[in-house]
Amino acid sequence: MDYPASHQLDSTLCRHSSRVALDPLHRRDLLRVGSLSVAATALASCGDSLTGASSAAAESRSVIYLWMGGGVTHIDSFDPKPNAPVEIRGDLETIATSIPGEHFSETIPHLAEIANQLAVVRSYSHDSNDHLLSQVFTLTGRKVDQSHLFTEPNIGSVVSHVFGPRRGLPAYVAVPGITRPGPPPHNFFLGGWLGSQHAPYCLGGIPEQPDFTVGEKEDHPSAFADEDWTPTSLNLSRRQLERLVGRTRLRNQLDIALRRLEKSEKLLSAETKYRDALRLLQNPTIRSAFAIGDEPDAIREEYGRTKIGGRCLLARRLVEAGARFVMVDYGYDSDYGNVWDNHNAPSQKHPPIQQMVKRGYHLAGMDRAFAALIRDLSRRGRLQQTLVVFLTEFGRTPRINARGGRDHWGAAGSLFFAGAGVKAGQVIGATDGHAAAPISTGYSPADIAATIYSALGIQPNAMIKDFQGRPRLVLEQGRVIPGLL
Repeated sequence: MDYPASHQLDSTLCRHSSRVALDPLHRRDLLRVGSLSVAATALASCGDSLTGASSAAAESRSVIYLWMGGGVTHIDSFDPKPNAPVEIRGDLETIATSIPGEHFSETIPHLAEIANQLAVVRSYSHDSNDHLLSQVFTLTGRKVDQSHLFTEPNIGSVVSHVFGPRRGLPAYVAVPGITRPGPPPHNFFLGGWLGSQHAPYCLGGIPEQPDFTVGEKEDHPSAFADEDWTPTSLNLSRRQLERLVGRTRLRNQLDIALRRLEKSEKLLSAETKYRDALRLLQNPTIRSAFAIGDEPDAIREEYGRTKIGGRCLLARRLVEAGARFVMVDYGYDSDYGNVWDNHNAPSQKHPPIQQMVKRGYHLAGMDRAFAALIRDLSRRGRLQQTLVVFLTEFGRTPRINARGGRDHWGAAGSLFFAGAGVKAGQVIGATDGHAAAPISTGYSPADIAATIYSALGIQPNAMIKDFQGRPRLVLEQGRVIPGLL
């Protein structure tokens, strides 16, 4: 197979791939674990002029992308309006933060304590109230219409293309990468025109039930969860690994024949996943990264023994192991429904939103997990090398609806940055007295993407080549948020 220049294989990796031994596995399991290091075979094109003068420092950085798909309420978290009418502010109190003069809602006390380590953006704004369009915009930084929901690469995919893998882990990992907005359920965790080899490795694989609305939901489900997203194929014994060496040699011979038969992007993805599985399974550092059970009980409790708490802790372990871009994916859930999309429709079985936010799987759990992640990274000396970004596709309506919920609101929302390259201890932008619209410069998902790329030394207006070798802009629009980096 003839690979595009930006996808040429590292010759050293190719020479040594046949030495790795594996046990007989179901092919789908092997492809699943192989996708963990699929990015190891894709290197940025030497011809792509992407990185700026700070690229040497930026190359050592990682990103933890806290993706809360569904639309997190900003007025009940980072942008409370205590002087607004009760039908807007509700009955929640505000609390002081560690940034003088700034207040958050009572729902996020842990983040209020560490606000001096955050750069909060209160003027997050764009023009869509549609989940699908807004999520693609946020995940990619590229504004699309309905006909292009699946064509654009995620931000993490661009990072994978430019920098490639590190220490045997792929550049882009999703923890767990199983949420599917809809209906019908859609997978937006994509490599788009960069190729499926730059899609994230999703620890959850293919969801058994991609439609999160299916199944009976409890009225008040427990927030406690002890998930294990360790790829099952990593549990192979040494004997099982050794027994696959013969099959590996045969497979290499078949690969040569396959390359002569078909030149397709789909085949490239499958073959690279299989080959990289051989290296992955013998990497003890990667194996240990998934063992969050090895963490002290005090750390587990600090993050919270919730789904979001465990996922944030695993993200920290993965960036320590070498992953460049880790997405913490939380929002569409088979146990909780759509966590953040709190319209309070009868089918959702949600309480009024200002009671919902206090539940351990809602803002209360998010607050605990995010604050623990930032504290933990700081204690371990990793925060200055790790850019942490909290994103959601939009905020919620200022006015509480007749059912006690809030609806979609693209005009205003809140998010934050922390860590590598960020000027912390500030609030950027402001909304009006009802948290309905920015009264300062608004910043769109394209601006957020441009800021992430810039923090990594990637020029947002640079050209990169797609999987067919055609030049494309990293971003078609978007500017770095002034004063944030």
